[in-house]
Amino acid sequence: MDTLMWQRVQRRCGRPQDPSARSRRPVVDNRSVPWEGRCRCTWEHLRGGCARFPVGGSLDRRIPHNAARGVDLPRKGKKAHQYLTHDEVHRLATAAGGERGTVVQVAAYTGLRWGELSALRVRDIDMLRRRLAVTENAVRNGADVHVGSPKTHERRSVGFPSFLVLPLARLCEGKAREDLVFGDGLEYMQRPRASGGSRSWFVTALDAAGLERMTVHDLRHTAASLAISSGANVKAVQRMLGHASAAMTLDVYADLFDDDVDTVSAALDAARSRVVVAK
Repeated sequence: MDTLMWQRVQRRCGRPQDPSARSRRPVVDNRSVPWEGRCRCTWEHLRGGCARFPVGGSLDRRIPHNAARGVDLPRKGKKAHQYLTHDEVHRLATAAGGERGTVVQVAAYTGLRWGELSALRVRDIDMLRRRLAVTENAVRNGADVHVGSPKTHERRSVGFPSFLVLPLARLCEGKAREDLVFGDGLEYMQRPRASGGSRSWFVTALDAAGLERMTVHDLRHTAASLAISSGANVKAVQRMLGHASAAMTLDVYADLFDDDVDTVSAALDAARSRVVVAK
């Protein structure tokens, strides 16, 4: 591996650029790479950086082939979803108060992503049909906000419960159709942090409500949980969340459908009993 290649790998891994320190060079022989105890992101950077470098025909021809290609990475551990109950959502919204309380309730009962929620405009709300038209997604990158289509690039219509009509109407009062629903109508809401020692309004509300630390995105998971527990089928939940397919919804929220196995078996038992007893 020549000096230029090593420097680029070092920059990607955030390590000092010291091409002379051979003992710290990455091992490119995948048979001798000890994955256990290693940081996954470090190995992703190493493999991604090394895999892009040509060998043999360029550089200094010290290695005959690129051993970084085809290396299997350790599996990512899935973070367990956190779900709130109706009562917990109410407590969290009350602790947040005002507009922020409405943000909590809309997120927990519609499943909108934060970017979709912050990009919601007055014209997107149909109060009579109680529908939200999800047409835009605002993604913040530093100080810049990039507005585009929703994640799956498909617009969708999401229903919301009647108790949200009045809070949403209050937020729309005095605003033009093109104004944003949340905030002053012009600036997009900034996503509240929930990690480390953050003291954002969301973390403060969680503490006041006596709830465990979670992220705003967990309110989307809560929406899925509340919808499924209310009897919504997987196709309805898929449309609400804007997933590309029902299979994706089942995969993401497989734990919420575990009870369906018992429900189906109980229903089959009841159906058989009715037929056999009737005879």
